[in-house]
Amino acid sequence: MKYVLLFVDDEKFSRELQAMGPAERARAYERANQWFATHADKITGGQKLRDPQTATTVRLGDGEPVVVDGPFVEGKEIVSGYAEIDVADLDEALRMVRTWPGCPIVEIRPVETEPLK
Repeated sequence: MKYVLLFVDDEKFSRELQAMGPAERARAYERANQWFATHADKITGGQKLRDPQTATTVRLGDGEPVVVDGPFVEGKEIVSGYAEIDVADLDEALRMVRTWPGCPIVEIRPVETEPLK
């Protein structure tokens, strides 16, 4: 089963990361890198995303589309990256995510495998 893991930062996590010294921040990133290495056989893709200020959002609806600089979500939580995984089932995805050492929220979303019509 294919899933996308959406890694979500919140304001508290961002503040804590910024407050870390260089050595402590390097250790935090190393823990995340180790998690990816541990699960490399299940991870089929993914990337860290640039800061939300670099986003461009296109709002569709009535009339002409509106293009806006910045993220679509005006909230306290921002998707900071994603990983594509191929695992047996949701239980296996949950086991992986429970060991994630980074940001405090991970959304697990199944990938649609039916072809678009």
